[in-house]
Amino acid sequence: MSSPVLWYATRATGVMALVLLTGTMLLGLLTSTRFATRWWPGVAQQDLHRRVSLLSVLFVAGHVLTSVLDSFVHIGWAAVFVPFLSGYKTVWVGLGTISLDLMLAIALTSILRHRVPARLWRGVHWLAYVSWPVAVIHTIGIGTDVHTRWVLDLVIGCVVAVVAAAGIRLANALERRRRAADLPAVRTRPPGVGVKHRVDA
Repeated sequence: MSSPVLWYATRATGVMALVLLTGTMLLGLLTSTRFATRWWPGVAQQDLHRRVSLLSVLFVAGHVLTSVLDSFVHIGWAAVFVPFLSGYKTVWVGLGTISLDLMLAIALTSILRHRVPARLWRGVHWLAYVSWPVAVIHTIGIGTDVHTRWVLDLVIGCVVAVVAAAGIRLANALERRRRAADLPAVRTRPPGVGVKHRVDA
């Protein structure tokens, strides 16, 4: 069926999904930098990250559901999970499908985190850094709302925020690596080197 309600719901849930996915990325990057304060400890960051991630999954699900149900364009259930099957804007819908598949892999391994090897969970979790930019490109390529000034500003803001957070994480990682590289030099210092001994007259 086709109705203005489904059409606007698809657009609204798509925009909200992008905002929440961006929030998930920002919280993930912030948590990885081990930034914590007395008022916002690491446990609170991780809990908020999980909650925002869940909300983003729900809005993505709503976006997919309304897109398929709206018969104004034909997407089909197969195109939801298999990229580039849709006859409507095949490339852009296909990119959305790829982003969804990556998010499902991340969500599934997160649910089974205590039952899968830590290395596997970490490796799959890195797919978030692929899923998010693919979702942004999907939004820009398929959305008619991206030509609206406030939506375009929102997309630009999301990109700037994630790039800035990624830069902070990279700087933090380089600083930790530099400090770790300095530690062996201190540990392997020969006894007495660099230590002043008091000599009594």
